[in-house]
Amino acid sequence: MRTALVTGGGSGIGLAIAQRLEADGLQVATLDLNPSDRGFSRKADVSDRAQVDEALTEIREQLGPVTVLVNAAGMEGYKRFANLTFEAWQRVIDVNLNGVFHCVQAVLPDMVEAGWGRIVNISSSSAHSGQPFMTHYVAAKSAVNGLTKALALELGPQGITVNAVPPGFIDTPMLRRSEERQLLGGTVEEHIQRTPVRRVGRPEDIAAACAFLASEEAGYITGQILGVNGGRNT
Repeated sequence: MRTALVTGGGSGIGLAIAQRLEADGLQVATLDLNPSDRGFSRKADVSDRAQVDEALTEIREQLGPVTVLVNAAGMEGYKRFANLTFEAWQRVIDVNLNGVFHCVQAVLPDMVEAGWGRIVNISSSSAHSGQPFMTHYVAAKSAVNGLTKALALELGPQGITVNAVPPGFIDTPMLRRSEERQLLGGTVEEHIQRTPVRRVGRPEDIAAACAFLASEEAGYITGQILGVNGGRNT
């Protein structure tokens, strides 16, 4: 039985991914600053390499080597660029980009030894469209897409695929906070009417895409950015 690690698995999209992978028969461990009460869930800040390594040691001892990694941990931020401090910029970069770096490096030896691995990075549709007042978040998620493509080329010969899923218009606490702060350019219901499939996305929609990319059947798919956004970005 394969072991998967889902970061940001305490709630929202990350939790939905963890639940879907479990339903598909994988052993799943999650890392989150606010871990859930499901299965093997541990508290860790993905921007802190020591915490990541400590959690991986425990995961390997109890569940075995990790050959599926989904990087879903994320941190948003809203601030006019002119007022954005470098400290706030750095924190968002640390979680959204450097966290991916730490987690991929930490699990990579397991995948190399197995000659098989699946890495799925959760980026953001804002990397395609941009988003005002979220320059640090958009910059980090855009970098995740670039990192995905470069890693796919480097790791493919070792049997490891690397893909990204940029969610768009998914019903999460972040979306609702954006609506409350009037940062969406309209209400969620108004945006539904401008979405080709005429509904808001669900965390389970992202989980389904991740489950496919983590499967054996997706072995010839790597370096791809699979948008899950109801047709809002094509």
